[in-house]
Amino acid sequence: MFLKNLIKVIFFFICFNNLVLPITRVSFTHPGYMMKIPTTFIARSPYLFTSGFTTEVHNFAPFNTTKGVFFNIDFSDRFTFGFSSGQGADTSAVEKILSSTYIPPVEFGFHTQYKVFVRQDMSVSIGLHDIIFENDANEGLRLDPKQLSFFAAVGSVKDFGEYTARTFMGFGTGGFSINPESIANSTSSTDTSLSQGFNAGVFAGVYLNTPLMPKWGGLDFVGEFDGTGINVGLRIPLTSDYRLGLGFTHIENLPEFSNKYSEKHPGIVFNFTMAIPKTAPSLPGIPGAPSPLPDRLIGKNNSFMDSTLIAADGAVSSLRDSLKLSRHQVKNLSTQVSLLKQKSVSLSDSVYSLNLDKNISQKNINMAMRHLSRSLRYFHSGDYREALQEVETALDLNPNLALAYARRGSIYYQLGDPQRATINWNLALQMDPEYDDVRNILKALHENRLKTTSFSRREK
Repeated sequence: MFLKNLIKVIFFFICFNNLVLPITRVSFTHPGYMMKIPTTFIARSPYLFTSGFTTEVHNFAPFNTTKGVFFNIDFSDRFTFGFSSGQGADTSAVEKILSSTYIPPVEFGFHTQYKVFVRQDMSVSIGLHDIIFENDANEGLRLDPKQLSFFAAVGSVKDFGEYTARTFMGFGTGGFSINPESIANSTSSTDTSLSQGFNAGVFAGVYLNTPLMPKWGGLDFVGEFDGTGINVGLRIPLTSDYRLGLGFTHIENLPEFSNKYSEKHPGIVFNFTMAIPKTAPSLPGIPGAPSPLPDRLIGKNNSFMDSTLIAADGAVSSLRDSLKLSRHQVKNLSTQVSLLKQKSVSLSDSVYSLNLDKNISQKNINMAMRHLSRSLRYFHSGDYREALQEVETALDLNPNLALAYARRGSIYYQLGDPQRATINWNLALQMDPEYDDVRNILKALHENRLKTTSFSRREK
């Protein structure tokens, strides 16, 4: 009922009052993180309240500024309330500012907004900003209906890797459709012939959170069109709860910076924002113990969530991602270790097989040499058949013994078969080209001067 009556009173003032134009909407003094346009967020603010001050410099020589302070608080998940106070710049001509006795009136403003819709990454809010009470030197404290700004805002949030972009757009009245009248003319002692009623306009903006300075929440870029001009800014984190704001208003009019102050006069913005975090709840039955899972604070306990827990939640999420990556790396390394183990087993089997073959070969060589020793004894005793049998057994054990072929050649020669003897001597020479004894025997055989007695001595 109170809200309905308040709306009726506001419309009454809009339709039946002729008042002067507003001073300005000071940057960063309205609820939200944008410079002059309203915002809407999916989640409730993690802060108990935010407060700060802003100075807009509109001329350096002589020095001419607008100033403002503000206070914002969320009473629930959907309802936000804000208070601001500001004083405009001197509207006198630039060359007359130093000698001007004009004192800009002080404004006290109230701002309310209500979130009417939330779904996934989008939210919609409506509200009334700039319920301004102006402290005029002549007329005292009065309500300025020309500054009343009804609005509806739509916002969405998207993540692009380490970047988070929030976009806002909507339409509103009052401050979002200020008449292009000169403020100097509007502050004259006589009333101007302003039209009754109010205009409407549109606004849009982008709020980009970057991974720069991640320890304190990241560096933020702000860009917006507030219905009358383009504003850009930068929000620099000093700590997790304190931020320094820098920016420019009406950058489309920057070449007119040295001109007389007006509604659309460009300005350089300096802002300081202080956010007071909420206290976190304790675990049931454990006084003073923090909640291990920040996600559990959502819902009925959402009012206790603070910025430190949100930062911790982000750190935990980052660590979870790191753990997932580490698990994948460990899994890959385990696969490589298994493959290397298989190769190691295969190489071990190969080495074992080679050693076994080596041992078998060495054993065969030893056995073959024993048979060759026996054949030599049979050869000297004249038992050539037994000697030949022992040589054959030795060749079965190791067919690569040049000595065995040489011995078999000598036996065939003694048995009267010089052709087979020559074949075996040639085989022995092929296996061992440096076998000089066999080469001399073949040479003597070719020259027909080979004698049994000399051959016998060579075999020994």
